[in-house]
Amino acid sequence: MNPKSYSPVSPEEAVSYIKSGDKVFIHSAAAAPQVLVQALADRGDELHEVEIYQLHTEGKAPYADPQFEHNFLVKSLFTGANMRAAVQAGRADFVPIFLSDIPRLFRRGVVQLDVALLQVSPPDIHGYCTLGVSVDTSLAAAQTARLLIAEINPNMPHTNGDGNIHISKFHKVIEVDYKLPTLVVPPPDDVETRIGHHIASLVENGATLQMGIGAIPNAALAAMGNHKELGIHTEMFSDGILELFEKGVITNQHKARHRNHIVTGFLVGSQKLYDFVHVNPVVRVLDIQYVNDTAIIRQQPKMTAINSAIEVDISGQVCADSIGTRIYSGVGGQLDFVRGAALSENGKAIIALPSTTNKGISRISTMLNPGAGVVTTRAHVHYIVTEYGVANLFGKSIRERAKALIHIAHPDHRERLAKEAFEMWHVHA
Repeated sequence: MNPKSYSPVSPEEAVSYIKSGDKVFIHSAAAAPQVLVQALADRGDELHEVEIYQLHTEGKAPYADPQFEHNFLVKSLFTGANMRAAVQAGRADFVPIFLSDIPRLFRRGVVQLDVALLQVSPPDIHGYCTLGVSVDTSLAAAQTARLLIAEINPNMPHTNGDGNIHISKFHKVIEVDYKLPTLVVPPPDDVETRIGHHIASLVENGATLQMGIGAIPNAALAAMGNHKELGIHTEMFSDGILELFEKGVITNQHKARHRNHIVTGFLVGSQKLYDFVHVNPVVRVLDIQYVNDTAIIRQQPKMTAINSAIEVDISGQVCADSIGTRIYSGVGGQLDFVRGAALSENGKAIIALPSTTNKGISRISTMLNPGAGVVTTRAHVHYIVTEYGVANLFGKSIRERAKALIHIAHPDHRERLAKEAFEMWHVHA
């Protein structure tokens, strides 16, 4: 098929194929198809009980506005900023699920998608578009949905990996031309810098890394400038790896799988990052069911997983998806990588967080807030890092864990935590 032979339609015509009761998937993160999303919302008054499945998406989510409460029901598989208010108000539902399991929802028919709304790179000379910066769970949606409706955007990077879709597979396409949303993380503050240095001290030369987006992962990467021969196998990455790659610190040469390649499921960052991954043979953007498979992760030598938390109790339970009952994010891939890293030869699973919130509340507590979700259990957790140091909990008793965690809590809260720990478990901190 000649890649130039497709016939684009208007956004209004493209979404006219969506009907009441349909189950619709929206492409993830920075790949969310902004024009199609708005066109769908513009039809909101004439639609009823359309179920929308999505992870975190950049940009607006007008279908979650109060006026569409009975028109669209969002099933949030990972809750981003544009969906938190809707989930809290009950206009959207949160689905607790491992990131690696989401493709199975679609592939096993647990959720039978009617439509996938996607944003793709222009077709190459052979007619193949790519899912660009987000293959993640979006590939499974594209493989199983009854109808594929896509934006073709020249600003979407053409990425190597699993996200190739021939232009003939799309039922309707529209042409757009806008820049992808960018995310620029501000420089780390003193607390984040100290946490970053503690994390870097745990990372061995030749390790394979997984990390997320944010000031702490960036601070950790910035502190690894003198490391050697690191690799990347991660569910996502951002700009933090670019300088290390340019310096030759990231070489991927010791990886057991995908040697000499960076592997990810999706990415969000600056335009420089998007330019870096465009037709870059070093970067492979792959199906998240594979990337986050514990059996795959554990094969990487010295696999080092770096993840964040909202709160940790003194027994080691990690809350990473909610603030009390208020859903903040999701389960994501934290436990996939925590367990995979723990099973890796000489691997390390690291949870990092500041010792206090911006309001001075301790993020190390005797008990998690009521309603808080345990994402990583105390049996899974190994290293906890704050700006005050590192607590290695692997093999430790409850009382030993409590002592270690109180030691890295903020000094202003240690006396209270010690008193509460003694009352609970007779801990002499």
